[in-house]
Amino acid sequence: MTWNESWYGCVMVCVFLCAGMLLRANPRLQIRPAPPVEVKIDNFSFSPETLRIAPGTTVQWTNRDDIPHTVVSDDKTTFRSNLLDTDESFSFTFSKPGTYRYFCSVHPKMTAQVVVQ
Repeated sequence: MTWNESWYGCVMVCVFLCAGMLLRANPRLQIRPAPPVEVKIDNFSFSPETLRIAPGTTVQWTNRDDIPHTVVSDDKTTFRSNLLDTDESFSFTFSKPGTYRYFCSVHPKMTAQVVVQ
């Protein structure tokens, strides 16, 4: 190990220790999760039709249409919303990379996908 590598390691340990002390001393500094990424349901479509996100991201679908819709994964088990009336929402957190295709079970021609990478 070179001097630069050991110095860098010491600096990183100090940074993590100081950050931990600051977070305990001031709870307002707590790291909060990012707000959900929004998918709008309107005019018989999901927008955006393809959404690219990082693992751990929560997606929130909100029905802005005048009629009810659902959000159902193609395998029908990964995620499945109840019937969403106007202005109602459904959320799901994507923890694993992959492509998740979904549809509206009331209007099966409404399709979209979430790409987690």
